Amino acid sequence: MKKLNQMYEGKAKKVFETDDPSVVLVEYKDDATALNGKKKGTIQGKGAINNRMTNHLMKMLEKNGIPTHYVEEINDRETLVKKVSIVPLEVIVRNVAAGSLSKRLGIPEGTPMRRPVIEYCYKCDELDDPMVNEYHIAAMGWADDRTMADIAGYALKINSILTRYFHEVGVDLIDFKLEFGVTTDGKLVLADEISPDTCRFWDSRTHEKLDKDRFRRDMGGVEAAYEEMAARILGD
Repeated sequence: MKKLNQMYEGKAKKVFETDDPSVVLVEYKDDATALNGKKKGTIQGKGAINNRMTNHLMKMLEKNGIPTHYVEEINDRETLVKKVSIVPLEVIVRNVAAGSLSKRLGIPEGTPMRRPVIEYCYKCDELDDPMVNEYHIAAMGWADDRTMADIAGYALKINSILTRYFHEVGVDLIDFKLEFGVTTDGKLVLADEISPDTCRFWDSRTHEKLDKDRFRRDMGGVEAAYEEMAARILGD
């Protein structure tokens, strides 16, 4: 499939047209951002790790009944995916209190939740991705009730699958962000990525952070954390 004009460049990826109007090519970058783009930097090798890890997990989720946008990995940094219209929501699933949830509710980081929590944020960097609920979503017409029910169902199933999967490699899945899109033929699918950029990963034994929090919080060892996750998931 032929790579054509660039359609879009985001904080972590570039998207290109292909000669198939229903498929686009995604190229992962090493650029790193945090705080909705207010903090910027580079994490060497991040693009390749996130691309390969996302593809590995998307294929595994497909086998477990989750429809995704994945089509084919071209190389370490480039992947063909189904062209989608993104639902303008970040879908956050939380298993353990951390990050903004800890700050909002005054709960110490690391406090387990009695059940998974789903939160929604409106995708808008200019507004710092404000948290919204199902009433806002319906009122603004971002997604209908059926779509939201499907998104919630998929999110909880993905959480169950990934929690077990990461536990087997000694990693606790603290929380993570998902995005969904609708394909050109009207199917709701999991899109974007699943990586140390979009998940909080803690070592099950030491609770060492193995994700982008090391960049957000100037903890150091950022590249090593991404490489460690690649080693556990991809066998690198």
